[in-house]
Amino acid sequence: MTQAKPDARPDAAAAGRFTFPGTSISVNRMGYGAMQLAGPHVFGAPADPAEARAVLREAIALGVDHIDTSDFYGPHVTNALIREALFPYPDNLTLVTKIGAWRDAKGGWILEHGADFLRQSVEDNLQRLGLDRMAIVNLRIGGPGDDIAAPMQVMRQMQEEGLIAHIGISTVDAAQVRIARDIAPVVCVQNHYNLVHRDDDAMIDALAADGIAYVPYFPLGGFTPLQNDGLKQVADDFGQSVQTVALAWLLQRSPNILLIPGTSRRAHLHGNISAAGLVLDGDHLARLDGLAGLN
Repeated sequence: MTQAKPDARPDAAAAGRFTFPGTSISVNRMGYGAMQLAGPHVFGAPADPAEARAVLREAIALGVDHIDTSDFYGPHVTNALIREALFPYPDNLTLVTKIGAWRDAKGGWILEHGADFLRQSVEDNLQRLGLDRMAIVNLRIGGPGDDIAAPMQVMRQMQEEGLIAHIGISTVDAAQVRIARDIAPVVCVQNHYNLVHRDDDAMIDALAADGIAYVPYFPLGGFTPLQNDGLKQVADDFGQSVQTVALAWLLQRSPNILLIPGTSRRAHLHGNISAAGLVLDGDHLARLDGLAGLN
């Protein structure tokens, strides 16, 4: 087994790179998700804005070149922090946003897919991030059964106009992926997936065969963090945190998986990124593979 040296500086490049299909965009597979930079429940400002900006700068210093954000995180908080901390952006930085929802006054998540709303959402992201075009925009759908054809037509139109370079989709099933791809090229799918929540196993393999990225959200359990005795035993074998091992498992699960773990603290950031350099052996992989559904 490979165990990171205690004093080794984590490197996001250690897990290798991925090139989005049909694009010139190549990123390190270990990225960063900005959602946790907002306040509690992803609503309002962070308790420590200076630390939030420091986390973003440290992520770049550790080799992160792919940041996932959205204007409805906060709302508007994470995009503002990204611009404050990183603008003018490094030439190799890919910013990915998500549209299809907004927040009410109590912090509720309201899905909306009307054409005017989607267009305004892209324009708002561009304005707050200080960009002329978004490299990748994920269309957030509510799940199986929701109409994806109509909003995908809007996404394609915005792509043709140059507001969006490339399109991703989020919270979708295999049927919705097929419908979306019939309308416009899809470069990534962002769904709920982690060590114990594996409903998308077949989808990941199908997307890998077509070279399409799969980006798991809640890779560490989200609002209910992973708690598993089997995971802890493997983590203890490596002298690593359960979070680091769970992320390393995802990176070894399939070469098309890109990770965007989020945190609002630099110490946690280092632990997350160190997963890029952790190689799990066959025995430990088998033990982790057996934990599906056990949380």
